[in-house]
Amino acid sequence: MNNDMGYILRLWASLVAQTALDLAALSTEHSQYKDWWWKVQIGKCYYRLGLYREAEKQFKSALKQQEMVDTFLYLAKVYISLDQPLTALNLFKQGLDKFPGEVTLLCGIARIYEEMNNISSATEYYKEVLKQDNTHVEAIACIGSNHFYTDQPEVALRFYRRLLQMGVYNCQLFNNLGLCCFYAQQYDMTLTSFERALSLAENEEEVADVWYNLGHVAVGTGDTNLAHQCFRLALVSNNQHAEAYNNLAVLEMRRGHVEQAKALLQTASSLAPHMYEPHFNFATISDKIGDLQRSYAAAKKSEAAFPDHVDTQHLIKQLEQHFAML
Repeated sequence: MNNDMGYILRLWASLVAQTALDLAALSTEHSQYKDWWWKVQIGKCYYRLGLYREAEKQFKSALKQQEMVDTFLYLAKVYISLDQPLTALNLFKQGLDKFPGEVTLLCGIARIYEEMNNISSATEYYKEVLKQDNTHVEAIACIGSNHFYTDQPEVALRFYRRLLQMGVYNCQLFNNLGLCCFYAQQYDMTLTSFERALSLAENEEEVADVWYNLGHVAVGTGDTNLAHQCFRLALVSNNQHAEAYNNLAVLEMRRGHVEQAKALLQTASSLAPHMYEPHFNFATISDKIGDLQRSYAAAKKSEAAFPDHVDTQHLIKQLEQHFAML
């Protein structure tokens, strides 16, 4: 039933976009192709219909007649949809030459760098955003996240508390606050933050993320039974949570449940083949029980996902030496 409704809505949106396109085309013709605004509307319609190259032509033509921030943003969306992030970056920078300090353009650059995993460059542009607008929620949250992942939880706390002062109350914020408080050794606020996060969760995925982080806190305090329950609850909320499968497998291995651990790791690696941890853990387990061929295959997958992982390289070298002796 939901699939049928989704199809009907998509069909309706397509018909509306087609009608709007016809209207915009007639208006552009009536204006003798000199009105940039109608060209932008035609570009929007083409974008909605998935005709990205046609949309690109319209937005470029509009920019030649009148340079506007929105047109730069729409054209960048086209390039992102075409999987051309570098072209979108160059376009945003051209826009900044025309509109220095424009927050939306700075944000667009930061997001692309973030998607490209160039976190340092993304953070620099988010800092530029805060120079123009010191209440920009996305910039504050992303800079706080960067400080957390560079082992500066105390600094990250300042940014998240700033968001609280601004009246931002949602599950993600309290989830991040709970982790920051734990790693900054402010244990009195850790569980309170996670409780608030659970109460504010709007969907099962958010609930799963909170239980997963609580599992990490339990592991950090040495309570493996609580950690086991937390990871299980994360999977109850979201059975596609690859990280929870991986961590639960490690706990099962510690309990001596080898087959359960292997099954959980196989599930994690199938859900998230880009993660190196399930492959490495599976390789380690296989090595311990003497299944060297599977261990080597899993280790190579781990190396492909994370070439600089030292333990994976050491395991591969050890296995190759063993094979050479046979």
